[in-house]
Amino acid sequence: MLKTINILNKRARFDYEIIEKFDAGIVLTGTEIKSIRLGKASIAESFCEFHNSELFVINSTIEEYLYGNHYNHKAKSERKLLLNKKELKSLEKSVQNKGLTIVPLRLYTNEKGLAKLEIALCKGKKNYDKRESIKERDTKRDIDRVKKSF
Repeated sequence: MLKTINILNKRARFDYEIIEKFDAGIVLTGTEIKSIRLGKASIAESFCEFHNSELFVINSTIEEYLYGNHYNHKAKSERKLLLNKKELKSLEKSVQNKGLTIVPLRLYTNEKGLAKLEIALCKGKKNYDKRESIKERDTKRDIDRVKKSF
C-alpha cells in the first residue's frame, strides 16, 4: 500500500568513519511528510547538533509541497530528532568529550508510513583514509568486471 522511501547520504560514508548507528524519529509538519513521501528531500549536506540537550538535524532540505498553500513549510529548517534519553545523553557526552560528529545516513519511511532518520556517530577521515576507500572501491569494481565476463 505505502511506497517506501529511502534517501541516502552517500557522501557521509566516504568522508566519515562510522562508529555507531541510531534510528531516530523526526518531528515534521503535514506538508513536510507529504514531500518526503514524494521523494523530494535531501540530507547530503546535513549534520546534527544539540540545543538544550535536544538533538536537531540542521541543513536538511525538504522541498515545499507542490500542492500546499500558505501553510506550507520552509525548505531548510531545523528539525527535532526523537531519541530515548539514554541515547541522547550518551551521544551528547561522546560529542563533547571525544570530538565526534553526528551525521544523518539515511532518511526512510517505515512500515507504518512514519519518517525515520538513521544517524551515525562518526569520526572524520583523513585524506589517506579516503584514498584507501577509493582504492578498495576500484578493486571491487575490477573484480566484478572479471566475474561478469566468465
